[in-house]
Amino acid sequence: MQSMENANSESHYKFLVLAIVVGLLGVFLRFADFHYASAISNILLVIGSALVLRGVFKILD
Repeated sequence: MQSMENANSESHYKFLVLAIVVGLLGVFLRFADFHYASAISNILLVIGSALVLRGVFKILD
């Protein structure tokens, strides 16, 4: 039962929401028009994807 309580922990889902926001920020910055917009958006997208995967694997653990 402890693993079920751990999987339903509110902190996991807060972390996932934050990671998804970072990833979406990376997607929206692709449409921006400044000098390093593409590089910054790619970095944010990779960071957001890595954070989401980390959060999902924490829930599954």
